[in-house]
Amino acid sequence: MNRRKVEVVPYSSDWSKLFKKEQERLMTIFIKGDVVIHHIGSTSVPGLSAKPIIDILIEAENLSVIDSAVSAMENAGYVAKGENGIPGRRYFQKSDRNGVRLYHVHGFAKGSYEVYRHLVFRDFLRAHPDEAHRYAEVKERAAARNTYRIDSYIQEKSPIIVELEKKARDWRPSTAFQ
Repeated sequence: MNRRKVEVVPYSSDWSKLFKKEQERLMTIFIKGDVVIHHIGSTSVPGLSAKPIIDILIEAENLSVIDSAVSAMENAGYVAKGENGIPGRRYFQKSDRNGVRLYHVHGFAKGSYEVYRHLVFRDFLRAHPDEAHRYAEVKERAAARNTYRIDSYIQEKSPIIVELEKKARDWRPSTAFQ
């Protein structure tokens, strides 16, 4: 059985550089103006411990923009996973030659709730380092207790994510989703 280790590591300034490099690669796939590419997830929050996988959000004019780029994404080393459990998402994973996951790309249509949710969560943690630190502590404990059990790791950190997402939505509400 090939079990992936759940590893949460201290923040690295290299993560923003890795994002920018991959963003440039992705922009060669899409027509400028059809997408905006955001760095999301824990690696996008300075000082926040994270699994060392860069999460990227592609905000497209519509999903057909992403759907038409699946072959090009696969040629760039990504594995297309479809919605992968989230309606309206186009999800891709990229790993290195040894199978180590490097990038997760989440594609959504512009104006979708998921775009708002991901960006407001990121922005809230960037603006509230005390909350980011609290989140990091939970993730580090969960990873230490669930070294080879990703589902248990996710379940253990879920309550703080729900709490922080609510705080983030209260901090910067969107009238579009109320």
